[in-house]
Amino acid sequence: MKLVSIIIPCRNEEKFISKCLDSIVAQDYPKDKLEVLVIDGMSKDRTRQIVNEYSKKHSFIKILENPKRITPCALNIGIKNAKGGTIMRMDAHATYQNDYISKCVKYLYEYNADNVGGVWKIVPRSNTIVGKSIALASSNFFGGGNAYYRTGNFKEPKWVDTVFGGCYKKGIFDKIGYFNENLVRSQDMEFNLRLKKAGYKTLLVPDIIVYYYTRSTLKEVFNHRFKDGIWAVVPFKYSEIVPVRLRHLIPLMFVSGLIGSLILSFFIPMFFYLFLAVALSYLLADFYFSAKISLSKKNWRYFFVLIFTFATLHFSYGFGSISGLIRVLFSKNFWIIQLKNIQNI
Repeated sequence: MKLVSIIIPCRNEEKFISKCLDSIVAQDYPKDKLEVLVIDGMSKDRTRQIVNEYSKKHSFIKILENPKRITPCALNIGIKNAKGGTIMRMDAHATYQNDYISKCVKYLYEYNADNVGGVWKIVPRSNTIVGKSIALASSNFFGGGNAYYRTGNFKEPKWVDTVFGGCYKKGIFDKIGYFNENLVRSQDMEFNLRLKKAGYKTLLVPDIIVYYYTRSTLKEVFNHRFKDGIWAVVPFKYSEIVPVRLRHLIPLMFVSGLIGSLILSFFIPMFFYLFLAVALSYLLADFYFSAKISLSKKNWRYFFVLIFTFATLHFSYGFGSISGLIRVLFSKNFWIIQLKNIQNI
């Protein structure tokens, strides 16, 4: 069996770190072939205390410090300190089926892949109608996009551009570099796209399951998705490749299109009809998917909550992306990178 180094970036995760570590302890992979490195970003809650308690009981669990606090720095600290030839990123907000590690390792070498991941099952943090609606909307095509690891709409392993988490051969980091420490978010997407551009392969396997705990309130969703939206665009400022996929930019195009057509309608009346067409089309889609989910759950209370949940997911991300676009366009670093790219054509 191969030695596997698990890297868990975390900061202020006292509510979830125990569930995460319990699911790792329960794995069917031999514990003498596991190394769990929890990279703590100077937590101010009980996270460090909890992890230290686990490390006393389980010698394969260790805690390292991340003074810079952000996720890509934590990942790089973990990779550089890892002893295993297989590196697995795990999220403190998630729990894992007991065969998660063994299946990732199996498929990594059986398919000669460079990265392997599984299906992301989104579960509510709270048992309220709002909490359940957020989980349902986030895992739906209309709410979460067409990423296969979110939808799970496939039966056989398939080659993809990115996965949640990821199980890598350690040597890959020597070949294409580490995670981009300028990217507070989206560092995994940028790395996996860089990996693909270099000719390496990422495999998504439907029977590898991870359970991710989503936000509980629409306010939390708005704040989280707004930041996600920012970091769907800001990576263009720091990356020499296209760091995201088209699906990540659709909310930007949608929200900016609505705002732009509404502003132009004050000067050119025909743009008001364009604004109405786009707005009504969105409302119809929102109503359709909300009704469809409500029917499947046989509970019409979901319908009214889902309408606002879908809108929160889309508009918060879109407004965040507009904010990110403004940062990028006024960044000198972005234009320097574009000039280099033009010179290399």
